[in-house]
Amino acid sequence: MVMGRQEKSAATAPAAFNLAEAGFGDRPDLDDDGREKRTGTLVTASAHIITAVIGSGVLSLAWAIAQLGWVIGPAVLVAFSVITWFCSSLLADCYRSPDPVHGKRNYTYGQAVRANLGVAKYRLCSLAQYVNLVGVTVGYTITTAISMGAIRRSNCFHRNGHDAACLASDTTNMMIFAGIQILLSQLPNFHKIWWLSIVAAVMSLAYSTIGLGLSIAKIAGGAHAKTTFTGVTVGVDVSASEKIWRTFQSLGDIAFAYSYSNVLIEIQDTLRSSPPENEVMKKASFIGVTTTTMFYMLCGVLGYAAFGNRAPGNFLTGFGFYEPFWLVDIGNVCIVVHLVGAYQVFCQPIYQFVEGCARSRWPDSSFINSERVVRLPLIGDFPLSPFRLVWRTIYVVLTAVVAMAFPFFNDFLGLIGAVSFWPLTVYFPVQMYMSQAKVRRFSPTWTWMNVLSFACLVVSLLAAAGSIQGLIKSVTHYKPFSVQN
Repeated sequence: MVMGRQEKSAATAPAAFNLAEAGFGDRPDLDDDGREKRTGTLVTASAHIITAVIGSGVLSLAWAIAQLGWVIGPAVLVAFSVITWFCSSLLADCYRSPDPVHGKRNYTYGQAVRANLGVAKYRLCSLAQYVNLVGVTVGYTITTAISMGAIRRSNCFHRNGHDAACLASDTTNMMIFAGIQILLSQLPNFHKIWWLSIVAAVMSLAYSTIGLGLSIAKIAGGAHAKTTFTGVTVGVDVSASEKIWRTFQSLGDIAFAYSYSNVLIEIQDTLRSSPPENEVMKKASFIGVTTTTMFYMLCGVLGYAAFGNRAPGNFLTGFGFYEPFWLVDIGNVCIVVHLVGAYQVFCQPIYQFVEGCARSRWPDSSFINSERVVRLPLIGDFPLSPFRLVWRTIYVVLTAVVAMAFPFFNDFLGLIGAVSFWPLTVYFPVQMYMSQAKVRRFSPTWTWMNVLSFACLVVSLLAAAGSIQGLIKSVTHYKPFSVQN
């Protein structure tokens, strides 16, 4: 129950750290900070990362490559993967401070920022992190509902022909998804859902492979989709202004596909102490980013080759593929199962933050602090908290309502990726590394790291502009809570 015990306020962290000095570190059931022994390994950390990274972002990559073309598209994918891996390695060293191996643990991303950069930067980081996490959970609700609807529509098209008016209610599907998440949200922490991450990681690889296989089959079947070195053609596929906006939005979609830095510290806090957590986390990040980049490149490039400049925004639900319908169904089932787990990975930091603040604010409240153990069939002892039940249910319902009101897959994902990429993936890891390593101002390292940070800021601003323009355009033609065809 490592993550559950992190609900203590940051003010208690130094006291917990001193427990090791008092002799608690010798107890086999406790770590050096006096908390329950962490049992995470390279395998579980890699699974958490793959679960967080390979998500709904992979579904939009064929569309993103179509906007950028054969040259810039793959180059941008590689660039984002290298930047993500590099900055994640910097961030892994910030789990402990001031020394990355023997320093005091920082249990969350925000605590790492506060320990290295101070309170002001911590507040900015917390705002960026939690806005992003909320956005991701809304985005996953949208994506899951679309995939659930695609299963029904796929069977309908198979029975009645590809021109049939097959309808699906995203609103109903979002309600079903919310009900599942309300139940899973009662699991108190990451250690209680490690199995869900393993299953979700397998599912993500499965639907990526299915999409890849369908793209290869479409190409091998003699399809000759129109592709170009520069992507969609101005005057033929899109107008000049639309080409610019779509190019910017595609950057946001790719950035979203690599979004996991905001939960890296929380994942690292599940690792056992030996070997050093930063070494294991760097290896896990390399495995996770390398694995996902291979799938991203294959899915994006082959998806573009299969569909060309008319690639759908979601290549498993946009019905570029109709047959074999059962394989399309399996792919969408895998998406649903994966995002059920990924939703929990991303919302756990939100849950811990709110519950930690509530316990600090009302330490004597029985409603907030009480917890009963209930024995359930097949599950065993299950900790049930009244406050956790009420507040987590409210959170899931609110994210579902927002998703119902704005179910725009590409635009929403692009905006989330744009808003979170620079501050969480690049800026704070770079600044924390330079502070911890005491990098001298205007030295070569200081200069090129700040150049990297500024360049990524420009990319994020352009991507945000493109996604906002797409959202505005989509909203003007949308009726909330309607049935989609």
